[in-house]
Amino acid sequence: MKRSIRAGFNFGLTSGIITTLGLMVGLYSSTNSKPIVIGGILTIALADALSDSIGMHTAVESQNRHTKKEIWEATYATFVCKFIFSSFFIIPTLLFSLEKAVIISIIISIYFIFANSIFLARKQKISPVKVIIEHISLTLLVIVASYLIGTWISITFN
Repeated sequence: MKRSIRAGFNFGLTSGIITTLGLMVGLYSSTNSKPIVIGGILTIALADALSDSIGMHTAVESQNRHTKKEIWEATYATFVCKFIFSSFFIIPTLLFSLEKAVIISIIISIYFIFANSIFLARKQKISPVKVIIEHISLTLLVIVASYLIGTWISITFN
């Protein structure tokens, strides 16, 4: 896989999963409303994918060491991967109760972060244990923080 596409893929996967999961957990704990969670997922799938792809575009462009083609490859890969991984959370939300959908989404998210961490560690030829612990810990931090903020919002504004 080309470096520019790999960068977009890894960023899109990680950001798509962690951002959408954080939003989903926060909206669940603050509203417990399936329509609001679905609306949040769809909004973030499009708006954040576009935003992050523009951010990737300018970040790669600012390095002054990539061709225009590589810049656009990273941009497109970021958008597509972020959109796909963010949109994925719609499936469990439509199929299950909101509580079950959140639990299923957390489990699937941890799996994808775990698998991607192994891939990244192998690519860098380093032990995957440290990478896995680091990435899973950060994912869990987002989940807990989002849940706590959502709970605070629910208590404060309801």
